[in-house]
Amino acid sequence: MPDLPHPGAAVRPRRTITGMSAILLPFTDGGDVDWAGFAAHVERTAAAGLTPGVNMDTGYVQLLDDATKEEVLATTARHCAAFVAGAHVDDRPDEAFADDRYARELDRVAGHGGTPVVFPSHGLNALEPDDWVAAHERLAVGCDRFIGFELGPMFVPYGRIYPLEAYRGLLGIPACVGAKHSSLQREPEWDRLVLRDEVRPDFHVFTGNDLAIDMVVHGSDYLLGLSTFAPDVFAERDRCWADGDEEGFRRLNGILQELGDLTFRDPVPGYRHNAAQFLKLRGWIRSDHVPDGAVRRPDDDLAVLGDLGRRMGVLA
Repeated sequence: MPDLPHPGAAVRPRRTITGMSAILLPFTDGGDVDWAGFAAHVERTAAAGLTPGVNMDTGYVQLLDDATKEEVLATTARHCAAFVAGAHVDDRPDEAFADDRYARELDRVAGHGGTPVVFPSHGLNALEPDDWVAAHERLAVGCDRFIGFELGPMFVPYGRIYPLEAYRGLLGIPACVGAKHSSLQREPEWDRLVLRDEVRPDFHVFTGNDLAIDMVVHGSDYLLGLSTFAPDVFAERDRCWADGDEEGFRRLNGILQELGDLTFRDPVPGYRHNAAQFLKLRGWIRSDHVPDGAVRRPDDDLAVLGDLGRRMGVLA
């Protein structure tokens, strides 16, 4: 007997997709932040119609000191009208969840006009499911709007995907307007879409599945690192879907997915160097340097990235 289709896999035509793009923080050959390149990328992402996301994994937030994170927020606020940003707490595996430190980070983001994304940490993701939900409830006391974040262990050592019942708990927090889901698997995201539709239809399920970016046809929105390579092409793809141009959507989505399959291979964090390589090929940044401690990709990737860029129509 054939398996029944997953109820969350239903296709939802002509929907308007909310797109958020986790922006790469570029560096110079000398190892300094390329602030001009970063500001320009924030502007072009917003101009394309995507919401910039900063101080996320794509922005090396785990490697940044407080002063640099603060400057990222200030620069972003100067160059776009709306953005989201990771509220990141740098802790160690043996540290307990720190409500006060998280509250300060949420305040920091909100103080610059952004919507905080509650970035995972050792302390937060060590909590049992009920305690994980309760921690978000406490954060909501001092913040009227934030985005949750499930991040798998393929991205960071403290990554964890919580049970569906814990996700239900997030839906019960009015200040939590959505949650990014980065398991890189379709089924748990489909589960979340079904639950969202039943419990809180206005809640955003932001896919972080760079290996299945077509999750948007099933009702997900997105907060992706892959979109930093080509926010213009992602925006065009999204318009095709909203306009009912399924052929145009499939064509662009297919090329973008090839890009995702290449760049999000193991080790997954290497996608950030691929992003720098691709943005340099596009002439959008001057260097593909990455900070110390970040995964590098081989130079052989440049030929494939160039071919994909030409097929997208963004490279000559």
